Order: sequence, then structure tokens, then C-alpha cells
Amino acid sequence: MKSIHLGQSVQLLRAHILRPFSVLADFLYPPACSVCGVSTSGHRGLCAKCWSGIRFIERPYCEVLGVPFSHDLGAGILSAEAIANPPSFDRLRSAATHDHAVRDLVHGLKYRDRTDLAPMMAAWMLRASDGTVENCDGLIPVPLHRTRMLARKFNQAAELARHMAGLSGKPLLAATLIRVKRTSQQVGLGAKAREDNVRGAFAIAKGSENDVFGKRIVLVDDVYTTGATVAAASRTLRKAGAADITVLTFARALSEPI
Repeated sequence: MKSIHLGQSVQLLRAHILRPFSVLADFLYPPACSVCGVSTSGHRGLCAKCWSGIRFIERPYCEVLGVPFSHDLGAGILSAEAIANPPSFDRLRSAATHDHAVRDLVHGLKYRDRTDLAPMMAAWMLRASDGTVENCDGLIPVPLHRTRMLARKFNQAAELARHMAGLSGKPLLAATLIRVKRTSQQVGLGAKAREDNVRGAFAIAKGSENDVFGKRIVLVDDVYTTGATVAAASRTLRKAGAADITVLTFARALSEPI
């Protein structure tokens, strides 16, 4: 009991000491919407307009591909695509559809070095993970080739995975999967061209085989479009003996529920 009271006292003291610095920070950097920049009541949040434009992906959806259904068809229902073309991973989960404010968040992190957005985005992904992060053995981000890493300075997928690891307490296996082939940008390529572009692009780092063999892996990326990149990465993980693979992305390109 004494230790509980002591812990509460320490927290109150810390809050009291840090409050002037928090006030100063708010004065110098007023809280603003992470998307449009208008004033908000707190940091790392969205204004009402941007928030209302987000389409979170909720059940009912295909248990494999995570495609939302317009009507609840019952538990365990699969989409026609999942039945006709089973993916190389076990399931896909995404936080929201890739449009409006969500697209701006993705572009902010990926192209404008807005790493401050990653904690909020990771929290949304953790909520959307459907318990797979809680039950996994490790989080593996889709890697960049070393030359692209030098040009971009950081890997957005690794940033998201790092914050999810911190929130969940699960291991971050950032060096387990490597990209051995420098590929062209996927933007603007058709589905077949994307598949050809990433074929043979990934490998398990030497000495990291035990990170994957027999393990439940969550493969992390920022956006799911045609799925070519995560499919290629998943095939490499499966070949290395992964027992279960969940693909978890922040956004997913989607027109309308099916």
C-alpha cells in the first residue's frame, strides 16, 4: 500500500515540475491539427473536420483480406477475392481507408519527415490489429533497400512498428527481414508490374532465422494497395518457417465496402 502511495506521489511531483515546461511548449508550439494545422485543444490530434473525414475499417469485414462488407453476413465470412486468390499471409488488417485526412497523414510521415505523427498512427494500428499484435512473437517492418534508406533517412514502416512495439511490449525485429534488391517506386505501376518489381526483393538476414521459424509474425507497412510488396515479403517469411503472418498497415486503398 505504501509503495502505491509513493508511486502516486512521485507522479504528482513529476507532473508539477514539468507543468511550466508544458505551458512554455504550448506557447511556443500551439496545439494544431496534425493534418490541416488549425488550432486544437491538444497535441497529436485532429480537428473535427479532418476527424469526420476518416473512414476507419471496422467489422464486418473479410477475415482474411480485411475488406469491409456493407452488410453483416455472419462470423468468419470470406470475400470472393480471398477464396479465389488466397494470399501468402494469413490475414490483413488496416486502420483506415487511404483517402482524405488519412492520405495526408501517410504523406506527411513518408515524404515530409513528420515522424511526430507515428505515435498516433501506431496507436490506431494497434487498435485495428484485432488482437494479433497482443498474440504475436514479433513485429517486422517492411524494409527499405539500403540506398533508399540513405536517401530517405528513415523507414516509415519501421517508425510505425517501433511505436507499436513500445505500446504493446512486443519485440521489434527491425533487422530480421532485409531488402536485397533495389526496386523501382511502386507508385504508378499496375498490379502485374508491381508483382514483377518486388519479386525476389526480400531475404532473411543471416543469423536471424530463429526470429521467424515457428513464430507468429506481424508484418508492418504504411499502406496496402495491390498487396504486391507485402505478398513478396510474406512469401520470404513463410519460406523461412513463419507459423502465422498478419499484415498490419495504417491505411488501405479501398473504393467502397463490398
